[in-house]
Order: sequence, then C-alpha cells, then structure tokens
Amino acid sequence: MKEIKTREEVSVLVRTFYSKVRKHESLGPIFNQIVEDWEEHLERLTDFWEMVLLQSGPGAGKFNPVPVHKSVDTMTNHSIEQRHFGNWLELWFETLDSNFTGVHADYAKEHARKMAHILFFKIMEGRNHYG
Repeated sequence: MKEIKTREEVSVLVRTFYSKVRKHESLGPIFNQIVEDWEEHLERLTDFWEMVLLQSGPGAGKFNPVPVHKSVDTMTNHSIEQRHFGNWLELWFETLDSNFTGVHADYAKEHARKMAHILFFKIMEGRNHYG
C-alpha cells in the first residue's frame, strides 16, 4: 500500500481503475463505445486527478466534467442511470483500498463521491430541460 504523492502514483490509480471499468459488465460497454483513444483518455484523466489530489500538473483550470458527461448520456440514448455511478464508485473505492493509503486516497474517495452526485444530478437536470 502506497500513498499518492506523485503523478506516477496518480497514473497507476487511473490506469488500474479504468482497466476494471473497461471489463465491467455495465460500465465497459458505455466507456468502450465512447472512448476512441484510451491512451489519450487515460492521460487526460491522470491530468484531472493529479490536479484534484496533488494540486499540480497540467490540468489546473482546464476541466469541466459536466458537459462531457451530459454528452455521453446523449450519445448513449439517455441510458445513464444512478446505478452506473454506483458501479463507478464501487470500482474506484475498491481500486483505492487495494492499492493506496493516506490522506490523498481518502480525499480521492470523498471527491469522487461528490462528483458522482453532481454529475448524475446535472445529467437528470439536462434531460428535464432539453429532453
């Protein structure tokens, strides 16, 4: 068990997590349909989580995940459900608990939980206003 202190550790977290997502029975089909370049996607997500967890890296001020997730919902015919966010969080927590410890790992859980709630709310809000 390691603490998350560098970009390399953030990258291990992101890559380990998304290897599980890609194989997951309900998340895999969504992500594998949408993501065209996995290497680019993983680097971008490493940038995001490095910014969130370490307050460093090239991601500062560059990310707004709401429009992307609304777009994914549209591309999947509005099939994103709360259970998908629950599955995502389960895999995220499992990955963190199996590989990392410390304040950044704890914050990664807290931030992900808040983010999942906000993104699901914004997707539903978008459907109600535009769907």
